[in-house]
Amino acid sequence: MFRFFESLVDPYTSYQETDQPPQRLSPFLREYARPFHKVFWLTAASSIVIAGIEIWLLFYMGRLVDILGESEPSTFWSSHGVEIVLVAVFIMTARPLIQAVQVGLLNNAVLPNFGTLVRWRAHRQVLRQSVGWFEDDFAGRIANRIMQTPPAAGEVVFQLFDAIAFAIAYLIGASILLANADPRLIVPMLFWLVPYLVLLRWVIRRIGPASKAASDARSAVTGRVVDSYTNIHAVKMFAHHTKELDYAKVAIEKARTTFQQEMRLYTIMDVALITLNGVLILGVVGWAVWLWSGGLASVGVVAAATALTLRLNGMSGWIMWAVSNFYQNLGIVAEGMETIAQPINLVDDQRAKGLKVSAGAISIRDLSHHYGKQSGGLDRITLEVAPGEKVGLVGSSGAGKSTLIKLLLRFYDAEKGKLLIDGQDIATVTQDSLRRMIGMVQQDSALLHRSVRENIHYGNPDATEDDIIRAARQAEAHDFILDLEDSEGNKGYDARVGERGVKLSGGQRQRIALARVILKDAPILILDEATSALDSEVEAAIQSTLKGMMEGKTVIAIAHRLSTIAEMDRIVVMEQGRVIEDGTHDSLLAADGQYARFWRRQSGGFLGHESAAAS
Repeated sequence: MFRFFESLVDPYTSYQETDQPPQRLSPFLREYARPFHKVFWLTAASSIVIAGIEIWLLFYMGRLVDILGESEPSTFWSSHGVEIVLVAVFIMTARPLIQAVQVGLLNNAVLPNFGTLVRWRAHRQVLRQSVGWFEDDFAGRIANRIMQTPPAAGEVVFQLFDAIAFAIAYLIGASILLANADPRLIVPMLFWLVPYLVLLRWVIRRIGPASKAASDARSAVTGRVVDSYTNIHAVKMFAHHTKELDYAKVAIEKARTTFQQEMRLYTIMDVALITLNGVLILGVVGWAVWLWSGGLASVGVVAAATALTLRLNGMSGWIMWAVSNFYQNLGIVAEGMETIAQPINLVDDQRAKGLKVSAGAISIRDLSHHYGKQSGGLDRITLEVAPGEKVGLVGSSGAGKSTLIKLLLRFYDAEKGKLLIDGQDIATVTQDSLRRMIGMVQQDSALLHRSVRENIHYGNPDATEDDIIRAARQAEAHDFILDLEDSEGNKGYDARVGERGVKLSGGQRQRIALARVILKDAPILILDEATSALDSEVEAAIQSTLKGMMEGKTVIAIAHRLSTIAEMDRIVVMEQGRVIEDGTHDSLLAADGQYARFWRRQSGGFLGHESAAAS
């Protein structure tokens, strides 16, 4: 039975991805709910049927009281036995069966699958965003929104069908029941219902914004806390324990105050509801007793009205909480939409094809990029890199080296100019095909919190175990990998490396990252201080490996240690986003320009203070 309901909807069913998700709440939820339409209709119908059955039971209780009052015990079963047995059979068979269907639809078909679908599609959407998009936000806040939106969306659906649809059907049925018993019983119910609806509207108008504010504040707390944890080495190194606590406390206090405002609404709601329910009980029951005392209503009518009133008294609070919870979770979904529903700005052209690299020639033409500002980045760069050529990039901090690499990888779309590989404009090819053709070893090579094997295998999912080990040997990583063991007892290539590879030394991380790129074997290679984290002995071994890797590839290498790029075919010197020198090591020294000054200022092979960091 469970598998039947659980398989009614596939949360991973194919769908059309969009670069412009709906920006309003209702269309946003409708798009996610599309695979559930049939199940939602069945769930709503079953909720209405169950509400009708509950109303009928109260009606029948009144009828039973009247029958008992009119019948003699000796003739009761002969006169009404068949009816009582049929009702009993219905209560024991059809009623639980209908409720089982409703519960199965809601608990097993809708809730697990709807939340999964929202989380899966939200994660897919966010992963499609550009690197720049991630750089503009807290990873913790993004993750928090991805994690809290699906259960909130599931709660919205649950309350809609379990409470709201049931409640509406129940109130309509209760009105009909009272009207059939005596139309005048509707009057006190209306005296209760009108202010009840006013209170409900008052709560609804305020609970959504209050909930969104509280959810925003919680996400901010998560963002700040995760930021501290992610950078725990810096926190400890600079002894800023108290500073981080103060930084988090500001967000935590805001989360507390916004939650207090939200809870004040619930307190007002509860107090007003208790008062209104007193009016309901006295009005309906008192009126029914008054009608009975005047001979205008039977004891069964009084019994049914009393049971219905007490049921409404209990339900009114549940309905109010369900509706407010409905809008509270809508507020959480709305907050999550601020991340999930953001447009994808860096997209492939609809006619984009895969990049085909035959030689590896790179052509940069009048390329400018200032990150939307008036200065910084690149300014009208023009550069040609021949197939198989090895080019070193040199420049002081802010010269534009890293910006050039980011544009080559298409982490951003250039504001002006073109970047071509083998004559193909990278803006017209798919991003995935472009990046598959480029291998990169960065200065700060962060690893995935997975096993060593999985991290190396990331370079080429089709590689065999022998390929992985061969790449590790080339990167001088195999021997130390065999000695690794994590806290769970995994050893060697199965050992987990920790978040961003924190369990390894800088040199070990760099060598595993290098093995990953060796395994990728892309025709274009980018080295951004690839050996910066290695000691001299290992670096010497790695340099020979790098030379082997560079054979037959087009290479762009950023280096502060000029001795590592002195043997490159060409060296390009950048300053303030422009190319100011271009030539071989010897020719640039002979020109006695910026490169020559850098070379003279080196101490131990590094650029001096003036050019201490890559841009």
